[in-house]
Amino acid sequence: MDQSEKTGFYSIGVNLLLVGIKIGLASLSGSVAILADAVHSATDVISSATVVAGIKISRRTSRNFPYGLYKVENFVSFLSSIFIFFAGYEIVHSVFFETVRINRDNLCYAMAGVLLTIGITFAFSRYELARGKEIGSPSLIADAQHIRTDMLSSAVILAGLVGSVFGWELDKVAALVVVVLIARSATAILVDALRVLLDASIDFKTMDQVKTIILSSPRVVSINTLWGRNSGPYKFIEADIVVQAGSLERAHFFISRIEKEIREKVSHVDHILIHYEPQKKELITCAVPLGEDKASMADHFGSAPYFYVASKRQKDGMLVSEAFYQNPFRQDEKGKGIKVSEWLLEKKVDWVYSPKELVGRGPGYVFSDAGVEVVATDLKRLEDIQKEFQKT
Repeated sequence: MDQSEKTGFYSIGVNLLLVGIKIGLASLSGSVAILADAVHSATDVISSATVVAGIKISRRTSRNFPYGLYKVENFVSFLSSIFIFFAGYEIVHSVFFETVRINRDNLCYAMAGVLLTIGITFAFSRYELARGKEIGSPSLIADAQHIRTDMLSSAVILAGLVGSVFGWELDKVAALVVVVLIARSATAILVDALRVLLDASIDFKTMDQVKTIILSSPRVVSINTLWGRNSGPYKFIEADIVVQAGSLERAHFFISRIEKEIREKVSHVDHILIHYEPQKKELITCAVPLGEDKASMADHFGSAPYFYVASKRQKDGMLVSEAFYQNPFRQDEKGKGIKVSEWLLEKKVDWVYSPKELVGRGPGYVFSDAGVEVVATDLKRLEDIQKEFQKT
């Protein structure tokens, strides 16, 4: 039995305890309002039992429901919101339409008993709400808010009892305040449940986080479409992206890394589906490490004073752009090779010419992960490398 089921059963037990206490208080004080509140707590037992049933059903899989039965929990939340509205009606009916005959001899005991029920309700609702948020269960969160309405209704009853001591009529004023709070709580639960049942999108903050993760991959060129929806406590995410990769195997590798990062940074993700298509590149970009003269190959990749970056058209090999960039990491004592590699990836390079093999070294790993081709060459002059780049 997992945490959500245990909490659901705890809720049933607490509500049964409250029903028993309130029936005893009603008998002791003769208060019809307390008796009505006991009936209200009995509806909480029904609600909590429905939550447990919803949690158990949502765990099941079925061939007819390939995306799971997670939405059962949201349907339970919807039902809980109806219970809350009904609880508000009970409070109004008890205060305005029931004839209360108070046994003044036991009034102190009745007030102490009502205070006890308020304390129990407050403590357990906080516990259940914390567990619901921790495991992402909408039905437990809804049930906690529902149980909290029981505390509010008890507060109304207590106000009536205190008013009886001083001869004040506070029942109607307190009831109106409580009914407003109940209506707000029920409306919030109802709207949240309907959003999921109608497949509304995941909240903007989460979708923006997913978008940032996808675009942070150096091989992702653009996002065509991005969808996300909730189902119970879980999230389903779909994306259609354009990737820059030399093969389907490399593209699949990049996509797997993106999916792993999303699962690590976004909670309760059940399913990720990323469609991808290769970038139809008209241009190929290369980078060459150069010495101080900007005309000859540098002896060391990470320490090169300059880098020559050029782009050519694939169809005819014609250079369409070229530029010289000063190495911003040349003076760094550690990790400059990796830093330079990541800097070149930001410039969307496809090929990198190097005076030495980079396999087994930091820059080699960076370029390999990004699908960049590293060309170890014996050519020393930039003009010779330019000619080879155009012809290759």
